[in-house]
Amino acid sequence: MNPITIRLNRAYRTPSRERGAFALMVPAVLMVILGFCALALDLGQAYNRKTELQGIAQAVALAAARELNGTAAGVTASLLKAGETASRLKVRYGQRFAWDDAAIRFSNTPASGAEWVDGATARGAPADRYYVKVDTRALGQDLGLVETLFIQVLPQAQASASMAERAIAGRSTIQVLPLAICAMSGDRAAARTNPGPPQTVELVEYGFRRGVGYDLMQLNPGAASPISFVIDPLAPPGGLGSASNTGASAVAPFICSGNLWTARVTGGMIRVGSPFPIGALYRELNARFDQYAGSRCKPNGAPPDFNVRAYTDGAAGAATWMNPRATVPSATPAGSAGRLQTIADLPAPPAGTAAGAYGPLWSYARAARFSSYMPGQAEPRNGYATFGPSDWPSLYPSQPASGASGYPGGSQPYQASTGGYYAAPSAPNTPISVIGRRVLHVPLLQCPVAAGANVGASALGVGKFFMTVPATPTSLYAEFAGIIPEDQLTGQVILYP
Repeated sequence: MNPITIRLNRAYRTPSRERGAFALMVPAVLMVILGFCALALDLGQAYNRKTELQGIAQAVALAAARELNGTAAGVTASLLKAGETASRLKVRYGQRFAWDDAAIRFSNTPASGAEWVDGATARGAPADRYYVKVDTRALGQDLGLVETLFIQVLPQAQASASMAERAIAGRSTIQVLPLAICAMSGDRAAARTNPGPPQTVELVEYGFRRGVGYDLMQLNPGAASPISFVIDPLAPPGGLGSASNTGASAVAPFICSGNLWTARVTGGMIRVGSPFPIGALYRELNARFDQYAGSRCKPNGAPPDFNVRAYTDGAAGAATWMNPRATVPSATPAGSAGRLQTIADLPAPPAGTAAGAYGPLWSYARAARFSSYMPGQAEPRNGYATFGPSDWPSLYPSQPASGASGYPGGSQPYQASTGGYYAAPSAPNTPISVIGRRVLHVPLLQCPVAAGANVGASALGVGKFFMTVPATPTSLYAEFAGIIPEDQLTGQVILYP
């Protein structure tokens, strides 16, 4: 045969054979490609369902946890908020679903191994139930059902799968300063009878009088020398704590924010050291007055108060409603019977006490009437009934008699937004200023407390103290404004792993 003919035959025959081989491979390759496509579609559907359920669990848990305040009413509000939040959420690409309170549980800790109880049980013992767990399994298998469309054609593949997600949320901080002082009395509430005339019966809380200013660095119910404490901001009640956590550098950020990284300060021994290092931390306290020079605070994380007017003593001071004017920055310290207190705490002031010796009065709070206090009941939303400026001669006896001229009729000087009792922060910081930043939430400890840098102490309650003037390296002047329930001090609520 002619060689040219042989080559032509080969040229025509080879592509034909290759086309046949390729035709045999196409179905197999297509099966593999379709298999991967099917797997991707089914896995994508499962992933979307998992993401939807995760979003539901987290959103409901966060919303419910924010309502918990240590009361039965808080648990009820938490359950209602869970249902309301769930009603706005959707699953299966836009479908509504039925919420069931069986999906939510409550605990006093987010730790692994925690005991989780239902709403009814939590309402019966709500005191420290600050954490919720949401588990979508309790909402039924249909909610998380994923029907595989393609992967079920594979051997041993399931025709459907059921997904479920869980989320835990609760408090991570509490709005309490890492500063503690001794309660001047162990009594939550006591009646102080001021003879007058006219006679006035005043509410005294843990030994403090509302509307009276104190130097928190110059108090001690058990000795004539002052005592104060710095709190470990990371150790919860009953925790071990660490002396390194109470150094000025470690505590400074918590002074700036006014928060502790724990859910509560009662219900167990907190860890403290003494004394409070006021000389190293007074600048951080003064961020509330829009003073940041030398401070580790920054305005965005530690904004100033909306009113930074200092209510100082003296003729040129800003406590101009007092007549005669205050001559000292707080009630004059007075040692008596082995106690370091003030003249305002004595049964009667020393003979010859001048009106100005009480310091600025009522810049934030007024003296409260004991008759309005009800044991075991929370303070009314509008506060206890109070005395008026005309009662000052009875409440604060002096020579000459103390009085108030130009005192606001229905409010306190701090509440002003114009005039001589008000001063705005700097223009850049005014938009971020916060009402009440000058109010310090200070635990009142059951004293005496053992000496040391990491010792246990029990907090009887949390006092509200209003900074009347910026702190100094030795003093922290603040007006007592009552006891605030711990359930009103909710800080940040976060998701836990």
